[in-house]
Amino acid sequence: MTAIPDRRTGEAPTAVVAKRVDRGRADLTEITELATAAGYEVTASLTQTRDQDPAYHFGEGKADELARLVAREDADVVIIDNEVGPYQTFNIGSKLPEGAEVVDRFTLILDIFGQRAQTRKAQLQVELAGLRYELPRAEVKASLAKRDERPGFMGLGEYDESRERDIKAQISRIKDELDAIAETEEKRREQRRESGFDLVALAGYTNAGKSTLLRRLADDLDVDENAEKHPDLDSTAESQNQLFTTLGTTTRRANTGKRDVLLTDTVGFISDLPHWLVESFESTLQSVYHADLVLLVVDASEPVEEMREKLVTSHDTLYERNEAPIVTVFNKVDRLSDDELRHKREALSALAPNPVCVSGLTGDRIDDLRERVEAELPDWKRERLLLPLSDDAMSLVSWVHDNGHVEREEYDATQVELEFEAPPSVVEQVRSRAADLDREAPPESVESP
Repeated sequence: MTAIPDRRTGEAPTAVVAKRVDRGRADLTEITELATAAGYEVTASLTQTRDQDPAYHFGEGKADELARLVAREDADVVIIDNEVGPYQTFNIGSKLPEGAEVVDRFTLILDIFGQRAQTRKAQLQVELAGLRYELPRAEVKASLAKRDERPGFMGLGEYDESRERDIKAQISRIKDELDAIAETEEKRREQRRESGFDLVALAGYTNAGKSTLLRRLADDLDVDENAEKHPDLDSTAESQNQLFTTLGTTTRRANTGKRDVLLTDTVGFISDLPHWLVESFESTLQSVYHADLVLLVVDASEPVEEMREKLVTSHDTLYERNEAPIVTVFNKVDRLSDDELRHKREALSALAPNPVCVSGLTGDRIDDLRERVEAELPDWKRERLLLPLSDDAMSLVSWVHDNGHVEREEYDATQVELEFEAPPSVVEQVRSRAADLDREAPPESVESP
């Protein structure tokens, strides 16, 4: 994986961005944003519409033009908004001025991920993706080395004959560690469900405003009070207008009404990601796949066609493994008129039926989102208990208040009558604890119709 130059000097390395498309017009907006997010200054661009050339990706004449452009701009790197094969990388690099590197779309994404990875899990996932990307390139480096074309490998990096074997060993080690982390996180999810929490995941295209919505919905006081119980709860979530501000997961307790909700923000989706890259971040995506509800966040201020493409990308990512219902959230509606919003809702109704329209920035219609979350979460069970008055019974009543929604609580001289709603797992625990209060005279427990 190409190393981005050191930015501590304060001088951003310069880049030329390029893209080839089979047909139509090449759009360089996203790759320019990605390059900027990685710390590059984009000084020029080049596009081509034609079928892929097996040797140079672009046509050879366009590759020569690209080399002249890099020389003219004295650019440090050429960033190609396509997946470029290892031999193609070598061939393009052989035309560039000495010292200029070739970075394709996925190398750039991995570089950004590497800069943003803060947790051990995120760092492992980035390393795994980089190794999976490098493995086929190690084979090319071996072939080039046999032809004695060693120096720099024209953007491919140096080659060590044992590298391919080392990569496979490292992949195996990292997958084992990530599996262990995933197992721990799955146990934590189940413990939270048993404690009465519903798990809601924020998903969607990168820069859609998920982190801003998390901050808007989060109940900071409750997070602080539960910090010891849930040490992984992060008290902050970034809200910057920048791609990939959130790389790992950030979980906060959310205020949606009567139910206890833990809301998790995850890495944003992005179009045209290869299978190996999505697989490398499977551990992070588990929080989406195994949630009780997924809020699919879309930037409603973008053109309809961009929204459609990003909805398709998000649904494709979620399709095979997601187990939860999905609610589409049109975010940033403060930037739209009522007529514009109505048009977009109608145009995208097949992909986003009955979306919730909100502004995470201003808080407009956030209460509508809270109500929708409550309505879409799995149904709770209703329960009625008669408990003998005792300290243990009062402790149980307090626990029900913390883990469910008490609708009626009445006392007389000898007993307390409790009617409540709670997740099925909580109801089962309440029944078990109530039965243990007095084995000789078990309390009445009747499930309401």
